[in-house]
Amino acid sequence: MTHMATPQIKRVRCLRRCASRRRARAGSTLKVSGSGFKGVRKAVFHGSYGGGDDVSVRVRVGNGRRVHVKVPFDALTGPISLRVNRRVRSRRSKVVKILPAPPPEPNPTLTPAPGPRQAGAPRIMTGTSRTKTYFGRRKAVQFSYKVASGRASSATVQLIRARDGAVVKVWSNPPAATGSVQTIVWSGKLGRKAARNGRYLFRFTARGANGALARSASTTDPQRDAFDLYSHIFPVRGRHDYGGSGAQYGAGRGGRSHQGHDVFAKCGKKLVAARAGRVQYSGYHGAAGNYIVIDGTATNVDYAYMHLAEPSPFREGDKVSTGQRIGAVGETGNAHGCHLHFELWRGGWYEGGSAFDPEPSLRLWDTWS
Repeated sequence: MTHMATPQIKRVRCLRRCASRRRARAGSTLKVSGSGFKGVRKAVFHGSYGGGDDVSVRVRVGNGRRVHVKVPFDALTGPISLRVNRRVRSRRSKVVKILPAPPPEPNPTLTPAPGPRQAGAPRIMTGTSRTKTYFGRRKAVQFSYKVASGRASSATVQLIRARDGAVVKVWSNPPAATGSVQTIVWSGKLGRKAARNGRYLFRFTARGANGALARSASTTDPQRDAFDLYSHIFPVRGRHDYGGSGAQYGAGRGGRSHQGHDVFAKCGKKLVAARAGRVQYSGYHGAAGNYIVIDGTATNVDYAYMHLAEPSPFREGDKVSTGQRIGAVGETGNAHGCHLHFELWRGGWYEGGSAFDPEPSLRLWDTWS
């Protein structure tokens, strides 16, 4: 068996399409120097909080001492590492500062599409309801389009993932009458699975009777009819803090361990569902106070919210959307100070699952909410 050398990163610098002062940004090309790069297949951008914001991309190997890496749209500031396979990987580099991509351009009402447009093609208009949305949100994002003039023999809408330009969903509709507005609502699902975090964009193509094409935007435009999709929203909608060591997962609780993390905020601050799902339990417990447990959609995780100021209006079996209000911060039950006690359970709250530390997830959701 051939032994693969372990890659070692010595230096990372921005090579092309850099921001000012040679800083990296989405779309930049990084030059990573070091040794043992032969066989490297992927670069991993590790972000800041646990593994929830890791992004991996394929790399082009210049030689055994150099690789070029393109910064994906959803990469965050943090170290990077190089992988040959699951077992052979480099240590993480020093933190690489990455400027995020500019936010999508708002386009909530129909406006003329910039093209490209072939001679004789219909003139088209498009609009997208949001530039930021969450998986499982009710009417997460709506795309509207119409043929403003001319006649179309076919109409196609593509959903494109900005990080790699892949077409992930297609709607092929019969051509509508000129001037008729058509709409598409997307929930954030691809098949039965939740789409990954990141930027997506709609692209409308209309073909005229003479075969000429009109597109709503060029294939390199990440701004037109684009939006950023996130998996969760931070549950406390107001000023908050993460408390001290006693608020953390695993802290002592008189002979037992704390199974969640406490987020402190004023009593009465709105609490929302971090993830869409179905209510497993809603009631009162002497220690937890008013609480609600939600089985997260397209996950193997249950979400528990405790010490609510009042009983949640939701009951077992109800469906809840991401960002929908489920209660307010309180101090019911065995609580000292107004706070949300938040738990995450892998494998199910009632199904013999196990709790895990929710703080990395909470801090990650906090960065984009």
